[in-house]
Amino acid sequence: MLWKLVTDPVVRDRVEQLEVSFNRYGIDKYGASKKHLGFFFTLLSKMYRGYFRISSSGIENVPDRGRVMIVGNHSGGVAIDGAMVIASMLLDKNPPRLAQGMVEKFLNRLPFSSAWTSRMGQLTGLPEHALQLLNDDRMLLVFPEGARGTAKLRKEQYSLVRFGTGFIRLALQTNTPIVPFAFLGGGDIFPTVANLYTIGKLLGAPYIPITPYLLPIPLPRPCHIYYGEPMHFEGSGHEDDEVIEEYVNQVKESIAALIAKGRKERNLLQDANA
Repeated sequence: MLWKLVTDPVVRDRVEQLEVSFNRYGIDKYGASKKHLGFFFTLLSKMYRGYFRISSSGIENVPDRGRVMIVGNHSGGVAIDGAMVIASMLLDKNPPRLAQGMVEKFLNRLPFSSAWTSRMGQLTGLPEHALQLLNDDRMLLVFPEGARGTAKLRKEQYSLVRFGTGFIRLALQTNTPIVPFAFLGGGDIFPTVANLYTIGKLLGAPYIPITPYLLPIPLPRPCHIYYGEPMHFEGSGHEDDEVIEEYVNQVKESIAALIAKGRKERNLLQDANA
C-alpha cells in the first residue's frame, strides 16, 4: 500500500507498539488511524530529529502505561511545541506512548482540520473528551496557558502566564498523576514580535503571530524538553477554589523550576562552546 511506502519502518514499528486498541480497519474508538499516525509521525520524526534537533531528559519520569497527564508551558506563536512533545512520546519513550491533546476549537472550523486532527488522536478541547481519555487510561497532554501561552512574544517565552484550573479538577476526579514538563526553545523556533488580534478574530483564530521576517516559517533551532517527577494530589475534584488554586500553583512552580534548570544548562553549554 502507498502509505507503507511513505512511512518510515522504524516509526511504523513504534506505532505498532502503542497500547491502543485498533480495530481491523486500523482505527481506534477516538478516530485515531494507524495509517495516518504512521505517516504523520514519519513527518514529525524528520522535524524532531533533523530540522529542530529536539532532545529530551527525564522522560523516564513518564509512566510506561496507565492514565497520566503531562502538563507544560506554551510558547512560540503556534503550537509546534505541542507537536514535538507528542513526537517525543512516540520516538523517545520506551515503550512508546500516544499523547493525546485537546486542540483549539477554531481548528475544527478549518477545511479538513477536524478529520485530520481526529486521525492523529487529537480531540476538540471539551472536558468530556479529556475525562473519557483518562478513564480509558490514556495519556493526556495539557497546556494550562492555552492560547495565552502561544501568544507570548519571544522575549516572554520563558515566562508563565495565568494557568487554567480545570486540569487539576480533572486529575483529582480521575486520580491521575501529573508529570510537569518544560519546553525550551519554542520562542526561538517561531520568534513572535507581535500578534494581530483583530485580524485573527476575523479569520476565526485567537490571533495572527508576526515574526521579524514576516513569513510564518519556523526556524531550525535546537530545543529541549525537560520532564519532571510525577505529582500526585489528593481530592475528589470538588474542592474549594482556594485548594485548587494552591495545587495549580504547585504545578506551575514545578514547571518554572524546570525552565530555570533548562536555561541554566543551556547557558553553561553556550559558555563552554564560546
